[in-house]
Amino acid sequence: MSSYVLKRSQTVPGTMDDVFGFFEDPKNLEVITPPWMRFQVRHSTDERVRKNTEVSYRLWWKIFPMRWKSRISEYERGVLFADEMLRGPYRDWYHRHLFTEVPGGIEVSDVVKYRLPFGPLGRLVHSLVVRRQLEAIFDYRLKVIDEIFRRRKNVN
Repeated sequence: MSSYVLKRSQTVPGTMDDVFGFFEDPKNLEVITPPWMRFQVRHSTDERVRKNTEVSYRLWWKIFPMRWKSRISEYERGVLFADEMLRGPYRDWYHRHLFTEVPGGIEVSDVVKYRLPFGPLGRLVHSLVVRRQLEAIFDYRLKVIDEIFRRRKNVN
């Protein structure tokens, strides 16, 4: 069974409290997810993520509606948190969000390890569609996060 890794990293202006705090709010996933996914947070067991928080989402992939549920399986305030898919379209999905103070702000890194179902068919779909679509989603996130924190910096 093939597993894949997606990595993205960016430095955003702000303090650790501001940046980490933004990501702790599950509702902000709606803000940083591309509109074409029609992504909605349906339920969260906590207002701010912490270890064992569970979050349920609804989204669209192409013309197909999907439900997704994840749990925060790692959490260290100001350092990292990780969401693990409990229910969704992947065989496995583990997404670590890492935060590091650097000159100019906070480096925010995403490391996603995932596997698709369906063996050889899953590998084919990954190479034709899924990989590019995930890259587009995370590239969109980078852009929106940068815009949000640059605006915040200019307001202060």
